[in-house]
Amino acid sequence: MIESKKPHLDISAASHPGMTGKQNEDRYQVTGSWVSPKKKVPSTLAVLCDGIGGHRAGEIAAQMGVSIISETILESDPNNPLEVMGQAIQRASAAIYQASLSDQGRAGMGATCAIAWVIGNRLFTANLGDSRIYLLRKGHIVQLTTDHTWVQEAYEAGLIQESERENHPNAHVIRRYLGTKSEPEPDFRLWYFEGESDEEAQNNQGMRLIAGDTLILCSDGLTDLVEDPEIQLVIKENPFDTAVDRLIQMANARGGYDNTTVILMYIPSRGVFKKPRKRKLVLGCLLTLALISAILTAVFLGWRWWQGKLDSGGIQSGTQTIVSPTGLDDLVNTKTPIPMASPTFTVERPTAVATKRPSITPWPTNTP
Repeated sequence: MIESKKPHLDISAASHPGMTGKQNEDRYQVTGSWVSPKKKVPSTLAVLCDGIGGHRAGEIAAQMGVSIISETILESDPNNPLEVMGQAIQRASAAIYQASLSDQGRAGMGATCAIAWVIGNRLFTANLGDSRIYLLRKGHIVQLTTDHTWVQEAYEAGLIQESERENHPNAHVIRRYLGTKSEPEPDFRLWYFEGESDEEAQNNQGMRLIAGDTLILCSDGLTDLVEDPEIQLVIKENPFDTAVDRLIQMANARGGYDNTTVILMYIPSRGVFKKPRKRKLVLGCLLTLALISAILTAVFLGWRWWQGKLDSGGIQSGTQTIVSPTGLDDLVNTKTPIPMASPTFTVERPTAVATKRPSITPWPTNTP
């Protein structure tokens, strides 16, 4: 892929170390690129990593995670996004683990990660740990990712209740992260509909984004202190460029005991996200005109065929012959209308007419 200077989405992002003086262990990167320069297919990749608290050199692990994942994805073939993201995560995790062995000061370092990759108007995600990805669509917020924590697994297993999750002593015990000795399993489930199975959630990968959507990537420094409905309200009621700062301020005002990073990716009404209503309207008009043209052509050809029959002196139908225009007066009261010759068309009468006028039969219904 070829890196571009500007993503094809509107981006607003910020990171803050919090209010306790803790070193900022969050890192992020947003990169725009062309996945197909010839076809002009744009791509925007956002990667967020949070150094795991309590481990030494968490900021180094987070920076390695962001750099290696972004570099690997940007250098890969985007035809299979999930495979590419999986390889990037495995590569970053292995590098962080090896780095942790080379220096005693880095022993046990690790990082969470959240990846949102928008190719054209399609969204692909992957995550490890408790950094989250949300989708805000038409005023509703949906958490697309699952936290990989002890508390989340215990809740899903029915071991604890919803009310016990927030203040549980194992609330921040991470179960999947970059830097483990064994290869971590990337989570490709993209939750959107209520009651989905794991397979159905993964099948949501590549979901189509629409103009007006907002993707939110954030570290747990935000979600520990600001509830989902509050995130939704802040983004809805504040200008796009200031919503990120407002969210961080809210977290800091409530203690700010952890690093807080927020990335907003707004889907604009342009390019691949532009609603195709005008295109559909133009196409519909062209199809309508084509249909009308075909009907008029058919009518004209039918009229010419009828005139040719008049010019030849009669219309044959089986063994019956109706002479035209002789006898037209006697057919006025028939139920089936009779096509009339054009007023400007002159028909020569036959030079010889039978002395006994033939009886006029109704217009045949099986005329071809």
